[in-house]
Amino acid sequence: MNLLKMYCISTQENDYKKIKSLGYLPVGLGQEKFNKEWLRDNFGKNIAKKNPYYGEYTFHYWLWKNKLTKFKNKDWIGFCAYRRFWAQSKNSNTIIKKNNFLHKVPKEWEGYEAILGQDIYIDNWSFMKLIKHGWGSIILNPKFLIKKYRNIKFHFDSFHGFGNIDLAIDQLDSIDRDGFRNFVLERNCYNRSSMFLCQSKILMNNYYETLFPWMRRCEKIFGFNNNTYGLKRIYGFLIERFQSYWFSRYTKSLVWPIVFHDIRNSKII
Repeated sequence: MNLLKMYCISTQENDYKKIKSLGYLPVGLGQEKFNKEWLRDNFGKNIAKKNPYYGEYTFHYWLWKNKLTKFKNKDWIGFCAYRRFWAQSKNSNTIIKKNNFLHKVPKEWEGYEAILGQDIYIDNWSFMKLIKHGWGSIILNPKFLIKKYRNIKFHFDSFHGFGNIDLAIDQLDSIDRDGFRNFVLERNCYNRSSMFLCQSKILMNNYYETLFPWMRRCEKIFGFNNNTYGLKRIYGFLIERFQSYWFSRYTKSLVWPIVFHDIRNSKII
């Protein structure tokens, strides 16, 4: 029987008991003081100081460098957060009882190597939003006024700095450079949240070996910009889109629902 090891990320100490009651492993990120029972990303080999810019991926780095080799290769390793959870059923879109949280490996996962969240579409803009955020791209290419042409690149240019995603893609190794560029040009959606589940530590290692050296090269271009949220968290936003590309290209993946449910306001647990 394959085991499910779920890491649940939070920024508040008070979430500990609720996360534990789900059978998940509590991960504390940020500057708050956490009790010693929490997993943290700030010891061993780590990049914890980059958490304001990388978000939950500072924990992924810690896991990669300090823990990944110790896992059994057929066990499922997954990630969720205090207000974003995997559903137990592929037909779920709400959590109304404790059994709705993912607790065991569904039969539908048999034969798959990775699980990704449902698609989030980024092309359904109001006219005012389109003019406010996408004007630079529209001036260069008026076709973006038409919904079917609004791709991932257009969305990224509009909210995270015009041309920045092209600069980032240029830093990728050649094996993924064209593939990811085509992905952001051809797609109008990506998988929801920086969350995935994977059954192979080998595949996870391959992913991290591509991702984190790429991020270090990107840091030399973008630095650590605190001017706006869209630029401050540019690494997290790049990772979110690259994660969708990488797992869909290199693994046999299945889309599964991620449900918004804030445990801080929950009476279920």
